[in-house]
Amino acid sequence: MFDIEFFLLKALLLGGISFLTCFFGTFWLIGYLKSKNMTVMDYFKANKPQIPRPAGPAIVGAIALGELALFVINGSYAALALLLVTLICGIIGIVDDFHTLSGYVKTALLLAGGLPIIAIQYLVPNAHVFNPHFYLPLYSVPTNIPLIYPLLVIVAIPVTSNTINTIDVLNGVASGFTLIALVPVGFAIGLRVALGKGNPGTFLLMVPVLAATFAFYYFHRYPSKIFPGDSGALALGAAYGALAITGGVEVVAVIAILPAIMNSFFFLSSVRRLIEHRKIKNRPTAVLEDSRIVATKDPKAPVTLVRLITATKPLSELQIGKEIFKLAAFTALLAGITAVLTWVIVIGK
Repeated sequence: MFDIEFFLLKALLLGGISFLTCFFGTFWLIGYLKSKNMTVMDYFKANKPQIPRPAGPAIVGAIALGELALFVINGSYAALALLLVTLICGIIGIVDDFHTLSGYVKTALLLAGGLPIIAIQYLVPNAHVFNPHFYLPLYSVPTNIPLIYPLLVIVAIPVTSNTINTIDVLNGVASGFTLIALVPVGFAIGLRVALGKGNPGTFLLMVPVLAATFAFYYFHRYPSKIFPGDSGALALGAAYGALAITGGVEVVAVIAILPAIMNSFFFLSSVRRLIEHRKIKNRPTAVLEDSRIVATKDPKAPVTLVRLITATKPLSELQIGKEIFKLAAFTALLAGITAVLTWVIVIGK
């Protein structure tokens, strides 16, 4: 029999571990990074302040500790897989923070991020990390791609991690965007559990990710006191991708981050190669004297979401962030509708 009180107690414990670890870890990192002059210029501010970076260790540590606690409490191998995915991508990000990797090298290394999911699924008996029979909206019969699905898992982690990383261009956007996207993902997992298509413990996988992201957003929101760096952004994206796979809500998760996916697509289609954004010479936007941001008319500059938003008129950094959040909220709504079409209208019959 399902014990709701015990379930909520575990959720509170996991959330508390991850939230407090990220909150106090980030608070400590702000002072430490400043003392070591590990800061970068906040390009879009009038006074060009120096902001500490990276906050990745606090984010990775918070998610890892929460998922480790879940593994110990529930014996959830999915939690162990999510922990390892976040840790691997976070470490790659830390290396990138201090020794800038090329776009090709970083993407190749991130392919290793999905390996723990595959390894645990097939090497540990009854691990149940993922299910290759996933459902599509309006189809009552699940897809059956046992050979292709593992390859999709390997590709998915670099995609989601890089997608969140490429949208990390303004104060609070990467963490705020991830928070919004997690709402329909949690809703979809909850629907699966309510309709008997998922284990209640699956919902607990999201708690450390959500708690750590929320704690970090407090410091990352406009005006930012610290930046996530590649380590933080890659870890958030990797955890999001791993959660989508282990939670069985892949389609919903993709729809929820469509604005970020579009941003990556526009960027890649315009530069036509994998390149580190710090090495871009032709800037897609410019900062006016009043600190508003406007799209440049340089035909060689990459196309980005921020450039499209500021194409008609200059906007402040805060205004652009709000526009991105509006897009995120809209696609989150679409993702929620997709969850209903998948698990209530079809499977719920």
